[in-house]
Amino acid sequence: MEDHHHPLQKIAISGPTLASLIQRVSTSPGDVDGLLFGHVTQMTHSSLSDDTTAPSSSSTTDFPSNLIATITTFLCFNSTLSFYTPLGDLHPHHPQPHPHHPLLGWFSARRKTPLRPSMREFSVTNSLSSNITFPITDSRQPSANFAPSLFLLLTTPLHDHIIHTHEYRAYQFSPFSRRFDPKSIEVVNIGPGFRGHYGNFTPKAALPWMSCELRCPSAMNEDSKEGEGGENLLYLKQALKDQEVMDLSAEGFDVRNLSRLMGPEAASYTAGLEDFYEKMLAKIDSLARLVESSEAKILGQVDHNRQLRNIVSKPIGGDKNPACS
Repeated sequence: MEDHHHPLQKIAISGPTLASLIQRVSTSPGDVDGLLFGHVTQMTHSSLSDDTTAPSSSSTTDFPSNLIATITTFLCFNSTLSFYTPLGDLHPHHPQPHPHHPLLGWFSARRKTPLRPSMREFSVTNSLSSNITFPITDSRQPSANFAPSLFLLLTTPLHDHIIHTHEYRAYQFSPFSRRFDPKSIEVVNIGPGFRGHYGNFTPKAALPWMSCELRCPSAMNEDSKEGEGGENLLYLKQALKDQEVMDLSAEGFDVRNLSRLMGPEAASYTAGLEDFYEKMLAKIDSLARLVESSEAKILGQVDHNRQLRNIVSKPIGGDKNPACS
């Protein structure tokens, strides 16, 4: 049997995700449970030494224990016994692994109970970790998989207090020792102290694609201006085309200024970047005003049509029933 249990160094969760989970639990009419999704990454630490005779501190064959499980989202059900039986076994249609949303484990929210797992929660975690696995991100071993062995317990104090308090504790289930190992939870927020968590951030811009190769006659390439005859004509056509594409996102911003946002001039061109964002906001504002005026015209036309229908439905003259003599 392949070993899919790897001890975690810690568990990380963002502040908004934790606040959303606590808010969902506090507004529920009773005890609830749900699933935790995220990813497991391997943190690499360099241990370089000038002593060539000293043995290496880390081996490529041994799997390191510097794994971090990051909870990114959750799925909360309306009650307990959502995906498992009272004995702790999974339902036949239990959660299946998803490549983009790996299942890390599950959580249970109870009110006015001790902050320790129950026998049923022990059985559910055991069943969940023995049926599902997913690969570890950035692992030096391609075949390294992780079983969803996380369990997050949320409770409220046994006695009511003036201040509304929520208590939570995270565990990792160990199938060999048959026990829950407490793990520390790090709440990740935005700031200088958490800059390391955003090292692998990949920005996704809504700007359209524009060609900016060195030899392509593009408006972003200043070197393409050098030339005569056909090259100048190609440059003007490409410049007009790029400007039209740029006007779709930031109307009035010169596309040639994009070249100043890259390279050594970028540090001294912050004003151009601010102007770029102002143009984008102005474009969004103009589109919003256009939609607002269009809706006003549509409502006016609807009212006008209603008045016409009322006029047509009214009789032109009164009914005349002459009496028969």
